[in-house]
Amino acid sequence: MRRVGEAAVRAFFKDAGVQKEIHRFEESTHNSELAARSLGVQVGQIAKTILLLSDETAIVVVISGDRRVDTKKVRALGYGKRVRLAGPDDVVARTGFAVGAVSPVALPDGVPIYLDRSLRRFETIYPAAGETNNMFVTTPDELLALTGGTETDLARDEG
Repeated sequence: MRRVGEAAVRAFFKDAGVQKEIHRFEESTHNSELAARSLGVQVGQIAKTILLLSDETAIVVVISGDRRVDTKKVRALGYGKRVRLAGPDDVVARTGFAVGAVSPVALPDGVPIYLDRSLRRFETIYPAAGETNNMFVTTPDELLALTGGTETDLARDEG
């Protein structure tokens, strides 16, 4: 798959008839802490988009920046027995986006998308918009509608 970026995210919003401002930053926002600092928000408001491979099936999980994915919960979804974080080459090959730039919208058809319930703790969340230095503003409900994803609990239990 060829590399895509912000242009693909903009095209997605245009095709969906949704007006979204994409916020661009001078410094990188490729991880949750940097993104939260740039935006002046809580780390949990950053909606990080993670590509996992369950056996060879690609699965996208969108989760709060202050949470970690529980691979046992992902395994229980039934895609395969072995669940692992995709490497940088797999991320580009399966999503078109670079690591740290994966947007939960404008993904290839057929990639299952799961939104973790941890996002519901916040009215406003900030997913990546296709580059390592940009994001867009949304709500958990809007993101669920935009992605056509499934909401579930995939975060590691706290404590």
